[in-house]
Amino acid sequence: MTSILVADDHPLFRAALRAAAAAAVPEASIGEAANLGAALGRLEANPETDLVLLDLHMPDSRGLAGLAAVRAQFPGVAVLVVSGHDDGAVVRRVLDHGAAGFIPKSASPEQIAEAIRSVLACGAWVPPRLSAALAAAPSDPDDSALARRLRSLTGQQFRVLGLLAEGRLNKQIADALSIQERTVKAHVSAIFEKLGVRNRTQAGVLLRRLDLNAPRLEPAG
Repeated sequence: MTSILVADDHPLFRAALRAAAAAAVPEASIGEAANLGAALGRLEANPETDLVLLDLHMPDSRGLAGLAAVRAQFPGVAVLVVSGHDDGAVVRRVLDHGAAGFIPKSASPEQIAEAIRSVLACGAWVPPRLSAALAAAPSDPDDSALARRLRSLTGQQFRVLGLLAEGRLNKQIADALSIQERTVKAHVSAIFEKLGVRNRTQAGVLLRRLDLNAPRLEPAG
C-alpha cells in the first residue's frame, strides 16, 4: 500500500493536501504531521513511507532545513515541497537540495493530485507556469555543492549537525541523542570532513545557508 505523509503546520491546508492525496491515490495510507519534529518521528516509525508533502516553513523548520533533514535521514523517501514562496530561484534551490517536485500553495487540488501521481511514478513535477522562471534560474555551484555535502551525511550525523549549530556542547548532544560522548566526537570529526569545514562555527554557517533569507555566497569563477 502506498504511504504518504502530509507535513504542514496549517490545519486547513493540511486537510486540503490530504484530500488531494486521497483523490490522487484512493488506496493510500495518509498520515499527518504539524511540524518537522513530528514528521521525522512519523518517518522513523514508518521508514517505508513513499512520499512526503513537506511545507517549507514550519515553526521548527525554516527554509530548506526540513528538506535537508528528510533527505539526509530518509534518502529513500520522495519529497514534494509545498510553499507559497514560489519564485524561480527558490524552486531551483528546492530541486537542487533533493526534492522531486514543487507545489505552490496556489495550486489547484487537481494540480496537487497530478504532482503526487507524477512523483509516485518516479517522475518530477513543477507547475507549468514556473517552467520559464525555473529555466532562467540556473543552479548555483556553491549551493549544489552544499546540497551534495549535506546528502553525504548519515541521518545521525545530520542530527548531530543540527544540535551543533544550536551551540550544544558534545555532552549535551550525547544526552539529547542518548549516545556516548565519544560517539559524538567521532560524528563531529566526520561532519567537519564531509562538509569541508574546520570548526563548529563554520559548520553552523553552512547550515544557516539553508534559510532562504540568508545571504548566499557568490559562485567561484
